[in-house]
Amino acid sequence: MFDFKGRVVLITGASSGLGVQMAKGFAELGADLVITARRFERLEAFAKELNEEYGVKALPVACDVTSTEQVDAAVEKAIAEFGKIDVLINNAGSSKGGPVHELSDENWNFTMDTDLTSVFKMTRAASKHMIEAGYGRIINIASMYGLLGTNQQETAYHASKAGVVNFSRAAGAELAPHGITVNTICPGYFLTELTEETFSGEEFKAYMGMTVPAGRPGEPGELNAAAIFLASEEASYVNGVALPVDGGWSSAK
Repeated sequence: MFDFKGRVVLITGASSGLGVQMAKGFAELGADLVITARRFERLEAFAKELNEEYGVKALPVACDVTSTEQVDAAVEKAIAEFGKIDVLINNAGSSKGGPVHELSDENWNFTMDTDLTSVFKMTRAASKHMIEAGYGRIINIASMYGLLGTNQQETAYHASKAGVVNFSRAAGAELAPHGITVNTICPGYFLTELTEETFSGEEFKAYMGMTVPAGRPGEPGELNAAAIFLASEEASYVNGVALPVDGGWSSAK
């Protein structure tokens, strides 16, 4: 089970954080990879690392997921190189927050474009080729905040990630007759280079102890199993789900 040799996995936001972790997880199982992000120099170095460490092909492609032209070009480069895309993981994201009564149009639109509209654009571009192939796995990375609201002054982020969850349900229902599944992963707090400093503070550790039943953030690699499962051939009858990987945060609310 879960053999990805001969499969092609495209991951957005793959120059850091969860994108890097998932890319390594799929490479370890033999998948060839298309890794995209805006920072091409980091992608090039990471592609070389994947090739040398795991013996897989890794194609780095610079792509701003908010740009329709760059999204379409990235997908076409993947098709030109490998002839197919078996798995698409929409992982790229960012946000600009603020209190809802003061939230600017600029911050709202930035967050929606980056976290929700980009998922639509990548799915539109890749699913055309998946329909032709009669096979595909699309995994959209949302957030536990897409399942529940909080008072953290991130209304735009919550709304965008909730949109990803329901977009995945609808797209999964629409694409199912073509042999394509669309599912969502809703991560909780995960250790990455961007969160390590925050998570190491005593105040956040105390907050974690009160709100996360596991009492800790997710370790690097602990999201991989969910992605690998949903991307597998064996998960052919799993469609439209929103899978929390959050140490019990959402179930404890």
